[in-house]
Amino acid sequence: MAYNKLSPQEEDVIVNKGTEAPFTGEYDDFYNDGTFICRRCNAPLFSAKSKFDADCGWPSFDENYPDAIKREPDPDAIRTEIQCSNCGAHLGHVFTGEKLTEKDTRHCVNSLSIRFIPKGKKLPEVQHKP
Repeated sequence: MAYNKLSPQEEDVIVNKGTEAPFTGEYDDFYNDGTFICRRCNAPLFSAKSKFDADCGWPSFDENYPDAIKREPDPDAIRTEIQCSNCGAHLGHVFTGEKLTEKDTRHCVNSLSIRFIPKGKKLPEVQHKP
């Protein structure tokens, strides 16, 4: 099975590790109940219950599903990049120590890297590397 086809903008973020402009993503100010999945491979990443308003311009989550996220040192040697554990898609960065939630973690995610599946709707099948 091949990964989902990406638009040029999605590919820039997911493959080339770009960043969408703050306060422009479809999920920045979005609080419906459901699951956020990887846009490239459909792997479940975050529950909508873990989403919070960090007022940073990107969707923020204080917890991911177990084993869904891989953390890598960012080339800037300051931040920690987060990737989908299944397909390696660039999602954004994770920050700790900001004291924004009890879990003290903020996964700062590009809307272009994720897709929302409403509660009660069947999750699409996870795609694996061809």
